Amino acid sequence: MQQTNSMVKVVHVAVGVILRDSQVLLALRSSTQHQGGKWEFPGGKVEAGETVPQALSRELYEEITITVTQSSAFMQLEYAYPEKTVLLDIYLVTGFDGQPHGREGQPLRWASSTELSTIEFPDANQPIVERIQEYLSQS
Repeated sequence: MQQTNSMVKVVHVAVGVILRDSQVLLALRSSTQHQGGKWEFPGGKVEAGETVPQALSRELYEEITITVTQSSAFMQLEYAYPEKTVLLDIYLVTGFDGQPHGREGQPLRWASSTELSTIEFPDANQPIVERIQEYLSQS
């Protein structure tokens, strides 16, 4: 009997859609990372024992030196790449302290809703881009 691959690794990720003046903060993935060289919404893995908001706050501080002061659940999605599945918990970050900068040397940029269509994102981020554009067009 052939066994299906039920051992696919699921990576739980807290993602921050960081808003400022109708623009969204993006970070460029290192070329050495999975889906490298593409722009993404900052965030990172949820560690054992952490809530998603705790993981988001920790990751955003570690990666881009901001302290989240206001955030809310935005959407959740699961995306299966051939080598792993990602479970993305996406939060809108509408308040933060500090000036974002790439602590690991990664470039950051603010992008408008219309610019998002022209930027290359990892495949899993496409539904997030569409939802952000919809959200910003209503605000």
